[in-house]
Amino acid sequence: MTNRVSSQLASTISDVERDTGVAKETLRVWERRYDFPQPLRDPNGERVYPIEQVHKLRLVKRLIDLGYRPGKVIQYSAAELQALTGKAAGMGYAAAARVPELQSYLELCKSHQMEALRRKLSQALLMMGLKSFVTELVAPLTNLVGEAWAGGHLATFEEHLYTESLTVVMRSAIFAMPQANGHSVGAPRIMLTTLPQERHGLGLLMAEAMCVAEGAHCISLGVQTPLLDIVEAARVQEVDIVALSFSVAMNPRQALDGLAELHTRLNGAAELWAGGSNAALKRRRPAYVRVFELADLAGAIVEWRGRHPAAVAG
Repeated sequence: MTNRVSSQLASTISDVERDTGVAKETLRVWERRYDFPQPLRDPNGERVYPIEQVHKLRLVKRLIDLGYRPGKVIQYSAAELQALTGKAAGMGYAAAARVPELQSYLELCKSHQMEALRRKLSQALLMMGLKSFVTELVAPLTNLVGEAWAGGHLATFEEHLYTESLTVVMRSAIFAMPQANGHSVGAPRIMLTTLPQERHGLGLLMAEAMCVAEGAHCISLGVQTPLLDIVEAARVQEVDIVALSFSVAMNPRQALDGLAELHTRLNGAAELWAGGSNAALKRRRPAYVRVFELADLAGAIVEWRGRHPAAVAG
């Protein structure tokens, strides 16, 4: 750990926390307890992590989110972790990549044919309709892209290219939908955003598309909104529901703490909904949060209308 290295090709501890979702304190604990990671030191004596260690940490975090204990997996090699990840995730990257339709999108991304990717996505959207497009194509494809990135099969910039291409297509589709206005009879007002620590927005975008398709009035604040701003926006916009998205990369403790504080500050002014692949929503679901899957959003909105007959009646 005392070796010195140029920081040009290594990540700081803050970079690693943001990239992998593993908290700084956890990284230091693992370093002492398991002798991994083994950071080097930059010219200022600060910890820096070589790219191969960051890659392994992504895989360790993925397995922890799937239910494994760090002490059981952290000593495995990256190749062993990758194989275990595929088994634990069910279909996994290797099997999913063999699905011809999904593989064709992934290959366009790998070869940087982004215009062709956008055209292919747009054509699928026209054929499938917005809801089926989201649940049957975008959700599994996004999971595949995430697995490919975590496993080193897709570069970070290629994952970003995919995200931007899909965002363009999805935003156009949402804009084209006859979205309910703010006072439509029976239409819930849903504000969508993420907590400040969550920078991934595709889950949020997919949720918005599903809600708009069900006739809800959606207000998107994008990602990384300060908590007090979420509360103020909910008050000013008079929303019925605040919906948050949590990716697998966000620290589960931060997710739970943020939900608890937001629940307290909203003080019953709006319902709190949450979705995504984060472990916090699977292991310890807070009673005050409605946890949803994408495919469940239609039913959740119907249920909301049933609980608010005055809104439906106008």
